[in-house]
Amino acid sequence: MKKIFTLLLLSTISITVFAQTATTPSTQPYGKVDMADLTMKACEFEKDANAEVLFNKGDFYFDGNFNSTSNEIHKRIKIFNDNGKKEADVHIMYFGGSRLEYITGIQAQTINLVDGKIEITKLDKKLIYTKAIDKFRSEVAFTMPNVKPGCIIEYKYTLNSNNIYAVPSWFFQDKIPVRYSEYKTSIPDVFYFRPQSHITYALVKMTHSSEGRTLGTSAGYDLQIDTKAMADIPALPDEPYMSSFIDNVQAIRYQLVSVKPIGGFSHSFNDTWAKVGGTLADDEDFGEQLNRSLKDEDAIINKAKALKTDEEKIAYLFNEVKNTLKWDGVDRWYTIDGTHKAWATKTGNSAEINLILYHLLKKSNVEAYPMVVSTRAHGKVSRWYTSLSQFNRAVVYIPVDSTKNYILDATSKYNMYNEIPDELLNSLSLWIDKKHKKYDLVYLYNDAPVRQTVLINGEIKAGGKLEGTVEISSNSYNKINAVERYKTDGEKKYIEYLQNGDNNLKISSIAMENMDVDTLPLTQKVKFNLELAGSDENYIYLNPNLFTSLKTNIFLSEKRMTDIEFGYRKNYSISSVYKLPAGYKIDAMPKNITLVMPDKSISLRRIVAEQDGNIVLRYSINYNKIGYEKEAYPEFYEFFKKMHEMLNEQIILKKS
Repeated sequence: MKKIFTLLLLSTISITVFAQTATTPSTQPYGKVDMADLTMKACEFEKDANAEVLFNKGDFYFDGNFNSTSNEIHKRIKIFNDNGKKEADVHIMYFGGSRLEYITGIQAQTINLVDGKIEITKLDKKLIYTKAIDKFRSEVAFTMPNVKPGCIIEYKYTLNSNNIYAVPSWFFQDKIPVRYSEYKTSIPDVFYFRPQSHITYALVKMTHSSEGRTLGTSAGYDLQIDTKAMADIPALPDEPYMSSFIDNVQAIRYQLVSVKPIGGFSHSFNDTWAKVGGTLADDEDFGEQLNRSLKDEDAIINKAKALKTDEEKIAYLFNEVKNTLKWDGVDRWYTIDGTHKAWATKTGNSAEINLILYHLLKKSNVEAYPMVVSTRAHGKVSRWYTSLSQFNRAVVYIPVDSTKNYILDATSKYNMYNEIPDELLNSLSLWIDKKHKKYDLVYLYNDAPVRQTVLINGEIKAGGKLEGTVEISSNSYNKINAVERYKTDGEKKYIEYLQNGDNNLKISSIAMENMDVDTLPLTQKVKFNLELAGSDENYIYLNPNLFTSLKTNIFLSEKRMTDIEFGYRKNYSISSVYKLPAGYKIDAMPKNITLVMPDKSISLRRIVAEQDGNIVLRYSINYNKIGYEKEAYPEFYEFFKKMHEMLNEQIILKKS
C-alpha cells in the first residue's frame, strides 16, 4: 500500500499560443449522437485520418469527506475506414494493487447507420477483462462490438482512487486527430496541486470558479473548479527521430505541492529533488533492496576483488550480471519481487537486475551508486517537476573522475559498460547516496561523435559486374546496434540487412571481429559481388553508395510535427576504390563538392578522382548537432534531399 501511494504521489512547460478555429465543438450526453457525425466521411481538419476522437471529456473531483477521488471519463470516436478499427481495442491502466484504484461504471456501445436508421450494439459486460500487470498495476481491456467503417464508438467509466494526493494527468492530444477535449477538476483548497503544462495550442475554454463548502458541521473550505478545453487538435504521429510521444503531446500534469488541513498548518510534500531522493532511499522496493545478500554471491565477489583495477572489476561484474540474468522486458524504478528472488530465478525487471549489479559492485569495493533514469520512450525528465513518476528505470552510476562517469544498465545483453545506453541520453537522472543522504540530478549525454568507417575495394568487370571486399569499422552505438542485430537475427538475416533490399548484391562471406570486447570497435569484413543494374554492352552504371545506412532518405515528409533528436553526434567516413575494366572510359562521374547546412551543423564533403585506372571516392559526413527544432525543419528537409541525391549520384562508364 505504501508503495502505491508513493507511485501516485510522486507520480512543461512554457506556454505558447497559436490561433485555432473560431467554432468550438462540444461534448454530448452518452447515447446522444448527431446524424451529421454518423454520415461524416472524413475529419474536417485532417482529411486522411483513419479515425477521429469526436470528444474526450474528463471530470475529476473529491468525495465530500476527502477520503477518495473520482475521475469520470467519456470518450467518443468516429471510425472512417478499416485502418481505424484498431481504436476499438480499449486498454485502461490503473494502480489496482491493494485496491488503491479501481474502475466502475463501464458502459460501451457501437453506433452504426444502417439503411438510414441508427443501430446500437452494446458491449457485453462479460467481454470486459481485468488483469493484474504486476503487484501494483492492473488493466481493464475490452474490444468494441460490431465495428465497421463509418461507425461511432463510445465508452465511459469512472476511475476511483483511495489516494487523495494525486490528480490524473490529462492528454488533450492523441495519435489520431481530436475534435474536442475537455478536462474539469474540482479540488478543495486544502490541497495545492501545481499544474505542469505542455500546451502550445490555444485553449478554447479556460474557466475558473470557487464555491464555498463545509466539511462536517462547521469547517469551511473553498472548492476550486477549473475547466480547460482544446479543439481541432491534429494527430501526433510517430515521426523519424522524434524524442517521444510523451515529450510532444499536448498535456497537463499535476504535482502536489502542499496540504493545509482545515484549521491546521500547511505541510509541503516532495517539492525538492532531495526530498524525492530521500523517499527513494527509504522505499522498501528500492533503498531497502540495496544491501540484501544474494545466494552464493561470495564466489563472484571474491573473483572481482582479485582483479587489479576498478575498470577490470566493473567490466567483469557488468558482463557477469548481464549474461546471467534475463530481463523480463518490464521497466520500473522499483523492484517487484525483490533482488533476492530475481537472482534465484535469473529473471527480473530493470530495477531488480541493476540493483543486483550495484550490490555486487559495492561488495567488491567499487564506488557505485543507484540511479533512476527515464528511457526515451518514457519522456525527458523536467527539472521543475519533482516527481518519481518521471523515472521508469533504475541503473548504476559510477563517477570515475571529474570528466568521466559510467552509467551501467545490464538489462540488454548488448549494452557496454563504457557507453551510456542511447535510450537514456539527453535527459536528467537522479542518483542516490543513501549513506551520506546525498541526492543529485545528473544530465546524461554523449558528446563524442559516434563513428562509422566504410572501406570498399572493388573491381568493375566488363558487362556490368562489381566484385570486391568491404571493411566496416563501427564504434559505440553503431557497434551495439550491429552486434545486437547479428546475434538476434542470425547471420543469414544480417546479410539481408547489409544487402538493403538490393537483390543484385550477393555476399559470399562475412567475418565479425571484436564483438565481445567493449573497448575495441567492431570490424566487419565482407566479400561481395554486385550485378550493376541497367548496364549493357556499351554502358555500365554504378551507384557507389554501398554498405552504408545512408542509401534511403527517411525525411520524406514536407511537414514536421515534432522536434528531431538524433541522440548523439555522428561521423561517417566512406572510402572506395574501383578498378576500371579494360576497354571502358568514364562517361560521367560525380564532382568534388561540399554541402553544408546554413548553421554548419551538418556537412557532406565528396572527393572524386581517377588515379592509375581506378576511381577513388571519399565521403565525409558530420552531424555536429544532436537535434533540431521543428521550426527549422524546412531547411533541414531541403538539405537532406540534396544530400541523398548527392550520395546516390551514379558513375557511368562507356565502352571505348
